[in-house]
Amino acid sequence: MKDKTRLVHPPHVLLPEGNRPLVAPIYQSVKFEHDTVADTLRSLRGEKDGFFYSRSANPTTRQLEQTLATLQGREDAIVCSSGVGAIAQTLIGLLKADDHVLCFVETYAPTRSLLRRTLQRYGVRHTMLSIEDDAGIERLLESTPTRLVIFESPTNPITRIADIGHITRQARAAGALTVLDNTLAGLHQHGDTDVDLFIHSLTKYASGHGDVMGGAVIGSAQQIRKLRPDFVLLGGVLDPHAAWLIQRGLKTYLMRYEAQSDAALHIAQYLEAHDRIARVHYPGLARHPRHELAASQMQHFGTIVSFDLRAGAAAGDRFADALKLFAIAASMGSPESLIIPPGLMGPHDLPAELGALAGIDPGTVRLSIGLEDPDDLVADIEQALAAI
Repeated sequence: MKDKTRLVHPPHVLLPEGNRPLVAPIYQSVKFEHDTVADTLRSLRGEKDGFFYSRSANPTTRQLEQTLATLQGREDAIVCSSGVGAIAQTLIGLLKADDHVLCFVETYAPTRSLLRRTLQRYGVRHTMLSIEDDAGIERLLESTPTRLVIFESPTNPITRIADIGHITRQARAAGALTVLDNTLAGLHQHGDTDVDLFIHSLTKYASGHGDVMGGAVIGSAQQIRKLRPDFVLLGGVLDPHAAWLIQRGLKTYLMRYEAQSDAALHIAQYLEAHDRIARVHYPGLARHPRHELAASQMQHFGTIVSFDLRAGAAAGDRFADALKLFAIAASMGSPESLIIPPGLMGPHDLPAELGALAGIDPGTVRLSIGLEDPDDLVADIEQALAAI
């Protein structure tokens, strides 16, 4: 074998029987081979385990899918390149022309846009309510044939809480699927509910370090088997290296989420007592309108704390500028604490009558609590409030 050939076909290093790496390798390969054509065909037909092309499956991404499914209390999962990719591909895989979707004003803005613009062009209809309108949800599902209900709990940014049991019961009675964007609540929560499919942005808490993007849909083996062909065809694949980074981040996921939630409650309690704050939105507070419901559904109340400044929008933007430890940045779940000020807030994609239902005040500020010492964060907030 000449050098040119030797470099393209290097030696294979096989681990001896009973000898395993403590950390799984990254299978940074697009293609996989079998020994024979017959073995390849058997694998492609599902008669033999194996991999062929990473757009369809890869050992590294498959490990991540199995980890996520187990953590969420379901049988299987599909990972893809972003959270919004998981939302879009799930909706495309489930919906067809003339299907009806129930969604909510508090829903993630890209989800609203997918339903109101993209899917509407292809004949998918929708109705938008408030997540707290339990009676309206019941009336709608009783009166309008509905394919699926997509919702969040807690909602972003003002942490409204869905009555998940009520929604799933009403949807199941109406023959509708339920899809819960569970990103804010995290992978370890709501698995004991009757939700059909969970969607997560892995960019947030799963990765936990703000340096990699990913998304996932999690559900029963049957539901995931139905969705996977569309995910493969649409091609929004998660790169194996990104999957490996997310898998690594998951090792500290529960410790991070618990610590950040504890800190968020501490900060919410401080803000609740401050005379410059009109209202604090955090489900862990006894004054939250659905605190008891949240406590019955959740182990941890989350890392997002929102509040309404009495002084309004301009003061909120000045407050963000005065902070030293909070970055003015999108997303959540990273070690760094983040802030979205009023100038970057609001359901700008909705008409005024729907936007008003979202409950976002001109002075609403959203904090994503990181892993800094909570007392340092409180001190930073205190000096920023004094500065405005």
